[in-house]
Amino acid sequence: MLNTIIVPVLTGLALFLFGMKLMESALQSWAGPRLQLWLERFTRTPVRGLATGTVLTAALQSSTAITVIAIGLVGAGVLTFPRTLGVILGTNIGTCLTTELIGLSLGGIGVPILLASAGVWLASWLAGPLRPSATQGPLRSIRYGSLAVSGFALVLLGIEIMQTIGPALQSRGLFAWFVQEAQTSLLWGIIAGAAVTALVHSSAAVIAMAMGLAAVQGIPVELGVAITIGANVGTCVTALIAGMSSSRAGRYVAWSHILLNVGGAVLFYPFIHQLVSLSALLANDPSEQIARSQTIFNVACSLLALPLCYLNMWKRLEFRSQ
Repeated sequence: MLNTIIVPVLTGLALFLFGMKLMESALQSWAGPRLQLWLERFTRTPVRGLATGTVLTAALQSSTAITVIAIGLVGAGVLTFPRTLGVILGTNIGTCLTTELIGLSLGGIGVPILLASAGVWLASWLAGPLRPSATQGPLRSIRYGSLAVSGFALVLLGIEIMQTIGPALQSRGLFAWFVQEAQTSLLWGIIAGAAVTALVHSSAAVIAMAMGLAAVQGIPVELGVAITIGANVGTCVTALIAGMSSSRAGRYVAWSHILLNVGGAVLFYPFIHQLVSLSALLANDPSEQIARSQTIFNVACSLLALPLCYLNMWKRLEFRSQ
């Protein structure tokens, strides 16, 4: 069990998390202070905030990063709480890009991508160091862009390693029991997804594991979708932690993120089978079906919640928090 399950899982998860953090850090270093400028300029209405949150999250590959930045800006008085509501909705849509890319099953080209991007990164250093005053320019974009691509390659390699545990898991009675119980009540999958995501602080990692297991018939697609919905709930823990050290308005941002994801999980739980059937029309591969399900789930939840962002109650709540 140690060599067939635990070691591959820990190795793959470590590579995945390191790759995600490398990609996130590189993209944030490239964007720099412009992030705050973009959030200030393009969040004047909930629709514009949703579009901004979607684009920034897709670009930085981290919904948590954008949410934490929004909490910090509200706590500092740069943004008001109502202006962050659209951003929170957009982060849930933008984060789907990660799982959609993972669903393409690109693991086989992880090593060539890593070698090529590492070579470009090393070449950028041979071209000379960055000037401290240089906030833009082709050299900066090439250096941090290649670093971000290297992080994505590590993500692909981590997933490929985690997928090797499929046969070993299928031979374990405990895992078979969990799958059997989950087929009786998919609530098991939601709880597991939320708990593991809260532990590792990465919904993408948990969803990737579920997609990998589904790809090798380790778990049914329905269970993978339930785990994905639970992962969306578990990712709120990071925002909650960030909100605890912020102002009251900052805590409102964290709680709006929690209400969105928990409310969406409660709303979609009775319709998981229908969600799987719909995703099956859009993809044949089990891992791609889970990716499509997450996209449908997040887009639907954000669009359903968008009209609520225009209620005047949020402005009154902001006024009372001051």
